[in-house]
Amino acid sequence: MTNASRAGRVAAPFVVAAVAFVLARQALLPGLGFWDTGEFQTVGPVLGTAHPTGFPTYVVLGWLASALLQPFGDPALRVNLLSALLVAAAAGLTVVLVRRLTGWTAVGIAAGMGLATAPIAWRTATHADPHALHIALVALLLVCLVAWDREHRRDGRDRWLLAASAVYGVSLANHSLTLLLAPAVGLYVLAADPGIVRRGRLVAACALLVVGAAALLYLELPLRAGPFRAPLVYGTPDTWDGFRYIVLAEQFRGSIVDPLGDLPTKFAALVDLAVEQFGILTPFIPVAFVATVVRAPRYALLSGLATFTTCFFAASYVNADISRYYLGPLLFAWTWLAILAAAVIDSVLESAPSASGEPAGTALAGTEPAGTEPAQAEPTGAPSPASDGHAWDPLPTILVVAVVALLLAPAVLALPARATAVDESHDSGARQWVETVVAALPPNAVVVSWWSYSTPLWYVQRVERRRLDITIVDDRTRLDEHLGEINDVIDAHLGRDPVYVVFRDEGQMRGIEARFALDPVPHTNNTLFRVTGRAAASR
Repeated sequence: MTNASRAGRVAAPFVVAAVAFVLARQALLPGLGFWDTGEFQTVGPVLGTAHPTGFPTYVVLGWLASALLQPFGDPALRVNLLSALLVAAAAGLTVVLVRRLTGWTAVGIAAGMGLATAPIAWRTATHADPHALHIALVALLLVCLVAWDREHRRDGRDRWLLAASAVYGVSLANHSLTLLLAPAVGLYVLAADPGIVRRGRLVAACALLVVGAAALLYLELPLRAGPFRAPLVYGTPDTWDGFRYIVLAEQFRGSIVDPLGDLPTKFAALVDLAVEQFGILTPFIPVAFVATVVRAPRYALLSGLATFTTCFFAASYVNADISRYYLGPLLFAWTWLAILAAAVIDSVLESAPSASGEPAGTALAGTEPAGTEPAQAEPTGAPSPASDGHAWDPLPTILVVAVVALLLAPAVLALPARATAVDESHDSGARQWVETVVAALPPNAVVVSWWSYSTPLWYVQRVERRRLDITIVDDRTRLDEHLGEINDVIDAHLGRDPVYVVFRDEGQMRGIEARFALDPVPHTNNTLFRVTGRAAASR
């Protein structure tokens, strides 16, 4: 391999990551957001605790990012930037993964860019979201597992398996979707090394790394809710019952609805989602998986089972924006397409005569089957005249460029529409709303709010340390402090403190209006109302 080729192999993942970051940065939310975005923009900088399942890996990383990225903007923007960096890292790691699976850097570049420009991944990169860390960790886990497969078969070493175990534990403490990968990872390891069941010390070491990494990170919850109290704590994770409630996401019990029911409709929705992400490449995904089964059967077992379990779960899970749960399958599908592309390239080169009169595939000698890292330099076609006097063969270069162009064509053609769809760069709605509200609220006001609007209010108080006189009573606050229903909170403060209500839905507001007189606060788009007294009918 020439120095230029070696430099290209090293630089490729970083170039793809850089392009992915630039794309995400152009569409990045400029600051504060509503809903979970506002929560993560708050708990990260103050090292607080988040809603179930706690996401301690992401919270700790958000705290570090908020400290390290100080020159680049306010805390909210820094946590948004973290998502852009993480999705960019996932794209770069995809290049490494595909190169290990196929031996082709160019195909890896196509897969990395395909992932970065897919609507789900691109949208996730534009605002604070632990799913951005999840996809980065999944990509890293796959790189470690595939590297271990080759290393173990080559010289029997297990360093990469130990690294994969640590990554899995860190990922487990970030998002519970990692649990869905466990059967696939376990079967992959058994397929690669059936004798591992008799290697008790290795199994124990791997288990210790998984449990130890996750447990160490999950200590953040009781520590920051207890002896080192954070400014914002969700629930009561400093108690055993509260910790279990958060980690096991007991709040979301019942969100899995009829997993075996209406399968045709669920499958049709999955196809529609795939078309949105892959465009005209969608029909080739099953073919690509078959190619993966043939060329990299162990990786097919890993990625196929992980895709099935994740899609089956997500299709039946009814809660908020579930499209993000398909980030893992999105990555897997891009690796399948890359393996299919590499199979096409290798097949043509092996059968076509080169300029030297030999099959062009002779340049591939020493390349191992997909699923392992090539034993020698990446194939680049027939030797150049400078190396041994043979005429240069343009076929490999032309073929690789053509295949990569076909892989990227749908994404390139859809790029303007996708950029518009994911663009949050002009979204200042949360900042405008919260500034209007805090300016309108009199001293010592009590705001009975709900999740979407509570989170930016928390950010103003806990991160910016402004309007500390305001009392924000959220659904979570009412539950943890046993304050009762919304009407009970209003009754407790009415006549003593200025009381405000944030609009939630028509049904809830009708119940409040039946009991209390409300006046809308100007310039808040009818979201904030002052409680001026009791309604005439309730007096």
